[in-house]
Amino acid sequence: MSPSKPSIVFAHGLWADGSCYSKLIPVLQQEGHEVVSAQNTLDSLEGDVDAVRRALARVSAPAILVGHSWGGFVITAAGTDDRVAGLVYIAALAPDAGETPQDLIGRFDTPPLFGHLDDEDGRLWIARDGISHFCGDLTEADQQLVWATQGSANAAVLGSTTDEPAWRSKPSWFVVATRDHAVNPDLQRFAAERMGATVVETDSSHVPMLSQPEVVLDVIRSAAKAV
Repeated sequence: MSPSKPSIVFAHGLWADGSCYSKLIPVLQQEGHEVVSAQNTLDSLEGDVDAVRRALARVSAPAILVGHSWGGFVITAAGTDDRVAGLVYIAALAPDAGETPQDLIGRFDTPPLFGHLDDEDGRLWIARDGISHFCGDLTEADQQLVWATQGSANAAVLGSTTDEPAWRSKPSWFVVATRDHAVNPDLQRFAAERMGATVVETDSSHVPMLSQPEVVLDVIRSAAKAV
């Protein structure tokens, strides 16, 4: 890997694992970046931030943090680390200081996916009839693979807060998914504008890294060149 290129560290969302970036990682590695995709437990914000910091320790600084969905909040909290040079948000949540994800979600119309979640012992799962609201622009087979490999989040994480959002001090980029049924696109636009991010909109479901990987790769490349 080229020491002259920033490293890339990924953080995934509530119903995924680190392999959700499988269409991005090989390309970035081939282009000379060190890449690690953190495996978040989805038990707490603090635990997921720790996972990202462990991933940062495995690569050379400076690093670009990339967060999808809930992973956007994770990089917002973890990104104050001195090793982090920039932040890339993908259809993401990015609360301000003292603001919870639930606060942010509640400011906009409730996305359709929230009507298709199962709460089992305080863990949130996507119901079988809800997967099309998560990744409906993938093939049926790929949708079923995403459903089968989903993570289950502790519902309490949506009440988490951070004191120091990294986007207030680090440059940021934001991929807005315009057909997102999991995070309201207007919420994404609001978050991107508030942080002063460089914004790219794409006609995608909630998972543009799977359905529109070249769009996401180009944004990551732009961030890497800028830092």
